[in-house]
Amino acid sequence: MASATPKGPEPVAGGLTDAAWMDVLQAVDRTYAELVDYQEQLERQNAETAMLRRFMESVLGSVSDALIVVDRQGRVEEASRSLGALLGRDRAEALGRPLAELLPEASRAPLAQVVERVIAARRPDTVEADLLTAEGPAPFEFSVTPRLDERGRGVGAVLTGRPLGELRRAYAELEESHRQMQLTQAHLVRSEKLASLGRLLAGVAHELNNPISFVYANAHALEKYATRFETYFERVQAGASREELIALRAELKLDRELRNLRSAIQGARDGAERVRDIVADLRRLSADGAGERTLFDLADTARTAVSWVERGVRPGAAAVFEAEGPVPALGRAGHIQQVVMNLVQNAFDAAGEGAVRVSVRSENDRAVLEVCDDGPGVPEDLHHAIFDPFFTTKAVGKGTGLGLAISAKIAEEHGGRLSLEPSATGARFRLDLPARPDLAGDVP
Repeated sequence: MASATPKGPEPVAGGLTDAAWMDVLQAVDRTYAELVDYQEQLERQNAETAMLRRFMESVLGSVSDALIVVDRQGRVEEASRSLGALLGRDRAEALGRPLAELLPEASRAPLAQVVERVIAARRPDTVEADLLTAEGPAPFEFSVTPRLDERGRGVGAVLTGRPLGELRRAYAELEESHRQMQLTQAHLVRSEKLASLGRLLAGVAHELNNPISFVYANAHALEKYATRFETYFERVQAGASREELIALRAELKLDRELRNLRSAIQGARDGAERVRDIVADLRRLSADGAGERTLFDLADTARTAVSWVERGVRPGAAAVFEAEGPVPALGRAGHIQQVVMNLVQNAFDAAGEGAVRVSVRSENDRAVLEVCDDGPGVPEDLHHAIFDPFFTTKAVGKGTGLGLAISAKIAEEHGGRLSLEPSATGARFRLDLPARPDLAGDVP
């Protein structure tokens, strides 16, 4: 009996076995799956590309400045919609054309050189050039930055242009605003000075009234004395007898009036000298600051300033004044008097019905003046701003906020310092001045 021969895989149509067909089908499936994945990736990338393009279009459409993207050869690759508005035509007409065609002849070479330098050096730069707008050549300021590829090589440049006319107009407006601010500041400084002058005049009027009234009263007395002496000498010239003259002299009380005459003359002289001194103080106070600094008595200057301020505040107001005697200080007495008046006036304003204290002393070769009040004081969070120009805690219309700023500046110009010191109650301001020329620039 013959033995059976084993059989291999049955061939199928085309001479391929079932296993081979399975391999082919699996390969086809894998290829199809890969194609599907690739298609999905392409669709995602296309969607991202479309999104990026829409984003770029929105950016290019929203940019207000003229935005121009050029390649290394200076051809326009992209541009903002604002460029088309400036040129008076669609921005697409500029794409692919040389940048030079958008510029007048005089601006082509300078701008091309800057673009070439920016691309080569890979550093931004700025240049002014004219652009051929719909209304003719107009000056622009172009900010040129390099455009780099993934390897960091310069492949072009991005130009952002802003009309210089707008910049210059904005600069002119800024300068005008600055000028107006300076005028306003000068006006406020003048107002502060006038306010100080008003307070000063209130005290000066009282100070002048006393000596002038004294001079007037003594002049009236001198007139009465002159009349009596004229009567007596008329009788002498008329040849009156000795007995008549003795009786007339007693009747007119000439012996007493003769003694009073010298007193009246001295009183009138004292009053006139007081007026002279007040006028001299006023002249020193109105000095423009160009005079030389000299040694003066800070205690005497402060005493006069306090007296003048007291006359201009509420009736009966008086500051407690303490001084250890003459306190030498170096500076311009009139200017320092203005500072003291301002500090004392502020103290009276803050204290209300409370007390105001002024003390003057020498301390470590310095002249020190302190003004304290029983008012509410300065809040701690405002200490840093108290000497800033235009800063004030007073109600609107009650102050310009320049008094302390001007006073601090005067103290600084004298080689001294004005400061707000810690105080248990109210506010305490300290004015520190040099007492010798060699200490003028040494503030402890």
